[in-house]
Amino acid sequence: MGDHLLHGRVVSDEQIQAWADEAEAGYDLPKLPAPRRGRPPVGNGPTSVLTVRLDAETIAALTARAKAEGITTRSEAIRAAVREWAHVA
Repeated sequence: MGDHLLHGRVVSDEQIQAWADEAEAGYDLPKLPAPRRGRPPVGNGPTSVLTVRLDAETIAALTARAKAEGITTRSEAIRAAVREWAHVA
């Protein structure tokens, strides 16, 4: 059988079995972290999804500027650019 991956790293059959054994033994549910619900909020209030088409040159420029400014996602870079253009804090 092929490699099992978790976050891009190979997980051994022994580790998978250890996790299965742990689960079968049961968990103390009150000690487990609360589940996360969906994506973190963006801005104030409800949001909308917009589809935008950009050419390769614009995407490259967006990516380069985002990297230079420490922005890690394309979506956040686009939101920052739109906020600046629209003069929204």
